[in-house]
Amino acid sequence: MPAEHSTPRPRIAVLGYGAMGRYLLPRLAQQLPEAALALVLRGPADAPAGVTLLTGAKALLDWQPGLLVECAGHGAVREHAAPALRAGIDVLLTSVGVLADADLRAQLDDSARAGASRLITVSGAIGGLDALDAARGAGLHSVRYVGRKPPLAWSGTPAAEAFDLAVLREPVVIFSGSAGESARAYPKNANVTAAVALAGMGFEQTQVQLVADPGITRNCHALEVRGAFGEFRIELANAPLPENPKTSWLAALSLEAQIRGYFGTAVS
Repeated sequence: MPAEHSTPRPRIAVLGYGAMGRYLLPRLAQQLPEAALALVLRGPADAPAGVTLLTGAKALLDWQPGLLVECAGHGAVREHAAPALRAGIDVLLTSVGVLADADLRAQLDDSARAGASRLITVSGAIGGLDALDAARGAGLHSVRYVGRKPPLAWSGTPAAEAFDLAVLREPVVIFSGSAGESARAYPKNANVTAAVALAGMGFEQTQVQLVADPGITRNCHALEVRGAFGEFRIELANAPLPENPKTSWLAALSLEAQIRGYFGTAVS
């Protein structure tokens, strides 16, 4: 009789255990019950039941995941992404804003080629990136992203130094400039601008406006695109992730959907 071939068990390492990581791990355990899961942190911690704790970069590489899911911020991308890609591990980025650094983008591209691996970015809280990418083929005239959040969602950013966010009564533009400038100045809040830039006109030609708006309770995103194809505008009003008001719930759902697509798994 011919030998039976079994499908290898998926091995997924999640880098970071903040709001996004805490949301994602139990969802992965539910939707991919056959997967081996690991959590990558800098030091000792209590990992969820059934999840292997990996401390540091060497432990991560020794565990040999097939996919590394980054939920830990720009510093973690700089530390872990290139070595993982060179080791043949696909890397899924949530901190897309880090790619505003052209030198880092080149380093990660080189590492992916060397390891025959893939660097995958998440669309996050915005929609329409497939249409934007398609429209680019005919030539784009302008791409503009406007992000509006409740004032306190901008706490811990340069906006908190320039404005008393707790007492705002009217919408205030806290940033206006390029996607590259936005991603560098607001790395925890503006990853979506980087995703727009990568799908469209690039970091320096994509225009961004960020607004602190006391009249809203959701994170709102608008994408305006004009080109040879015509024009479109997409608006979303996203509820914040309960564990972190700076993150749109849709961003977590987008990451979850990206992983399901990676493994060809239906929603459960």
